[in-house]
Amino acid sequence: MKQFIVSCCMLSSVAVMAQQKDYPIQAVDFTQVKLTDRFWLPRIETNRTVTIPASFARCESTGRVKNFVMAAQKNGKFCTTYPFDDTDIYKTIEGASFSLAVHPDPKLDAYVDSLIHIIKEAQEPDGYLYTARTINPAAAHSWAGKERWEKERELSHELYNAGHLYEAAAAHYMATKKRNLLDIALKNADLVCSVFGPDKKHVAPGHEIVEMGLVKLYRLTGKQAYLNTAKFFIEERGHYAGYDTKSTDPWKNGAYWQDDKPLVQQQEAEGHAVRAGYLYSAVADVAALTNDTALLHAIDRIWENTVSKKMYVQGSIGARGDGERFGNNYELPNATAYNETCAAIANVYWNQRMFLLHGDSKYIDILEKTLYNGLISGIGLDGKSFFYTNAMQVKGHNNPGGLEEERSGWFECSCCPTNLARLIPSIPGYIYAQRDNKLFINLFISGDARVNIGHTPVQIIQQNNYPWEGALSFTIQPQKTVDGDILIRIPGWARNQAMPSELYHFQSADTNQVTIKVNGLPITYTLENGYASINHKWKKGDVITVNLPMEVRRVTADQRIKDDIDKVALQRGPLIYCAEWADNAGKTDNILLAPGTAFSPVFMPGLLNGIMVLKGTVSKVVIENAQKATTISNPFVAIPYYAWANRGKGEMTLWFPEKLNYLTIN
Repeated sequence: MKQFIVSCCMLSSVAVMAQQKDYPIQAVDFTQVKLTDRFWLPRIETNRTVTIPASFARCESTGRVKNFVMAAQKNGKFCTTYPFDDTDIYKTIEGASFSLAVHPDPKLDAYVDSLIHIIKEAQEPDGYLYTARTINPAAAHSWAGKERWEKERELSHELYNAGHLYEAAAAHYMATKKRNLLDIALKNADLVCSVFGPDKKHVAPGHEIVEMGLVKLYRLTGKQAYLNTAKFFIEERGHYAGYDTKSTDPWKNGAYWQDDKPLVQQQEAEGHAVRAGYLYSAVADVAALTNDTALLHAIDRIWENTVSKKMYVQGSIGARGDGERFGNNYELPNATAYNETCAAIANVYWNQRMFLLHGDSKYIDILEKTLYNGLISGIGLDGKSFFYTNAMQVKGHNNPGGLEEERSGWFECSCCPTNLARLIPSIPGYIYAQRDNKLFINLFISGDARVNIGHTPVQIIQQNNYPWEGALSFTIQPQKTVDGDILIRIPGWARNQAMPSELYHFQSADTNQVTIKVNGLPITYTLENGYASINHKWKKGDVITVNLPMEVRRVTADQRIKDDIDKVALQRGPLIYCAEWADNAGKTDNILLAPGTAFSPVFMPGLLNGIMVLKGTVSKVVIENAQKATTISNPFVAIPYYAWANRGKGEMTLWFPEKLNYLTIN
């Protein structure tokens, strides 16, 4: 390929020429989708008007911005706790950029530019950008080491900071077409590429994301060094000679950093869950762009392990609090569940990429499960209160240390709030995807999209009341009559599949069938990898209607998940439900859901911004003494899991015993 010198006017043309290999399926960019949705649009608007401004304000008040000012002045003392605190500014700029792309805001644009100026002043002449060292190199942060990159393998997060800078710069350039942040990022990336490589410095980044960021820069510029360095960082894993290969301690043997063996030899999801999710996302990117089948097979294996042995029922990952990491296979405890919000975000990134590689609906099934449950549970309905971790149960007593029983406005380590600020405005980009003359409809979110079927522009108007109702409507408005396939995902939960594995099951089959009509007439469709494939000569005004059964389902777990034996979870549509203290007489850890208990869905517009609750009559256990317990009937209300902890502090339960078992319930 002809080599180009990157300049402002040539970025787009170079990027086009660079993409000789890529994902076989391409997502429809979020800027091509205008939402009218009653579930997601208010959340995106709250992110724009509340979450992003609050995040910037907290970056100011906590000293994160001051660190950059002091770095520019080469004077002062790093004034926050962690050397990766720089990334909270980068992530919030990324979220603001996504927002600016679809909602121009001169005041926000100017404020972001003012931050970029501060960042530029803090950057060292050769491109190095890391306030924890630059403020005072002689007294750098204790995690940073005496020299650049000295502790990158474990503590410094220098490349982690760089990765979030690249992600923010790519988003900002695509939104505004301004190069001010992109130039900072490219200067830093050029430094990174000059330092690390096969005949240069060898290290596997301690906290992955630089790999994803380098791929973003490669896509923008076509500069091969960025892709090569991303691939180098992935392939460098498993080669550090300083680990104790005989130790079972993941910090000593390297598994904590996914660094105990080469990536292509890894069999399981391991170590810190956020780092892992970012790594596996980058592996998918690099595999797609280089046609590396060994990397592809590796993440296929790891995905299967995650979904079949290491994922919670509401899509969360990372069971262990010590190290924010994956546990062993089937180690999914409820009382001590960690489930970092950032891990849910990484899981969405990873599963979107797996879909783009393979075109199978099972990846979007997991993405949807995570998105509607274990991800948005991390942010309060007010848009400015958060969970770092996402509990599976909160008792009235004897909760383990570290369990979050209520939301916080900010954290000393505030990676999760700022990560949410960047993920939420990009959600419209997960709805549609294209391949040749095939259009995939992955998520059911009302709005108006501009897509292509083959080379023909098509407007898609999606209307529904999802996730509360299963009636879906798609109006097709092609520029001219076009022959093509529209593939509508039939969710696993609508096909009697609780999870695309044997980890969770519906207790009984739902005999209601998914129905599809075109222009009011029922059709027979073929199911391809979980998609209803509809071939038609599409003309203006054609309407597809789909009806998904929305029965209340009982979910059971694999018997090897010890905490869930003889228990059930409740699911309706994509939503997992929980019981919270406020609706159940102040107590939820004594609820017994006997077999046959019926539940009625009731929409309550005035509760928790409008939710569908499940109502029924259940038994509550009254323990009289160590030998005797009785049950009494009580009204029962379950709410969507994402909505818990928005009404104060109290008990919450997601898994409910079906049998009277004192040890389980008390």
